[in-house]
Amino acid sequence: MTYSKGLHELGDNCFAYLQPDGGWGWSNAGLVVGDGQSLLVDTLFDTKLTAAMLDTMSIYTAAAPIDSLVNTHANGDHCYGNSEVRARWSAVNIVATEATAREMPEVPPSMLAALNNAPGDVGELFRNFFGEFDFDDIELELPDTTFTGRRTIEVGGRLVELIEVGPAHTDGDAIVYVHDAATVYTGDILFIGGTPIVWAGPLSNWVAACDLMLGMDITTVVPGHGPLTDKSGVREVREYLSFVDREASGRHAAGIDAFDAARDIGRALAADERFSEWGEFGRIAVNVDTVYRSLDPNHATPDVVEQFRRMAELEAGGAAHA
Repeated sequence: MTYSKGLHELGDNCFAYLQPDGGWGWSNAGLVVGDGQSLLVDTLFDTKLTAAMLDTMSIYTAAAPIDSLVNTHANGDHCYGNSEVRARWSAVNIVATEATAREMPEVPPSMLAALNNAPGDVGELFRNFFGEFDFDDIELELPDTTFTGRRTIEVGGRLVELIEVGPAHTDGDAIVYVHDAATVYTGDILFIGGTPIVWAGPLSNWVAACDLMLGMDITTVVPGHGPLTDKSGVREVREYLSFVDREASGRHAAGIDAFDAARDIGRALAADERFSEWGEFGRIAVNVDTVYRSLDPNHATPDVVEQFRRMAELEAGGAAHA
């Protein structure tokens, strides 16, 4: 199946909405259609993008309205469009893990709007990452129903299983498993063709989530970013995370500064054909810092502006081209 923008039919009344190129903010979503009801997996980074997606889905949701919306995690590119869904289906039940519900208000749309509109270097930095999105006047819709562990939702006679796998990418990641279609929607537990970013960690939890999916009866995998994949994509992400965890742990034990370690590990990644073509190379800075924080609770993680500055520095040259 080609990696193109829009709604893609996966079979068994499951669909993926893809947004190339899968980089910062260009996330995927999903639709599971049952008898007279549908479940939406995630919304998009702003209401205009979400409205366009819902319009495309209307050929199916006209007869099977969206009854449930699952937010796989708290990042805005997977939940800022919730209000657009609520405006169309006022009774929709928004579902997420308890940890996701707690984390969502920490980075409201107004914060990203302020950063995008900030003067000077800070505004320029954030517009480089998020300037294509409109965060103005978005009202954040929080979950109505929360869970921990596992929860099953009935969607027009179909059973869809929600499985909490965080903290990993964020505090409360969940995947959505459609058993009768052998399909899983992973949220940002999978980035395909792009570098994963480990905001929360530990990396071992994320590796365990990959192992869980590798043990499932699945043939179709819808990542949070990037093209559709299968278990081979899960294995590639697992290999990256295991490599970074191992290499960063060794440098932490040797007393090497976290950002220096990120540059060093970045050089190794750039020379590794498994990972050298992945986008968003600079995320290694955050990933190594997360390993250090997991190993040492007293490790001082930089603030968010400094984290993005470091990623931009690596993207601009540095280790990626060493």
